[in-house]
Amino acid sequence: MKVRTAMKELGYEEGKDILLLDASQEENANKLVELGGKLQVPFLVDGERMMYESSAIVEYLREKKNQN
Repeated sequence: MKVRTAMKELGYEEGKDILLLDASQEENANKLVELGGKLQVPFLVDGERMMYESSAIVEYLREKKNQN
């Protein structure tokens, strides 16, 4: 929830600008393990950048927004 709230505040659109995978769907759970090596959420995919941990993701999103 923390990441989705920050995304909304910063003007990012989930699925368009940033991909967040939800582990509740089996397909996404498999993708999480395939991409990141573990079944943990939140997991951010932004081009080549992939990361866990909501605080790190929010910090990354803020830095990225400030660069634009």
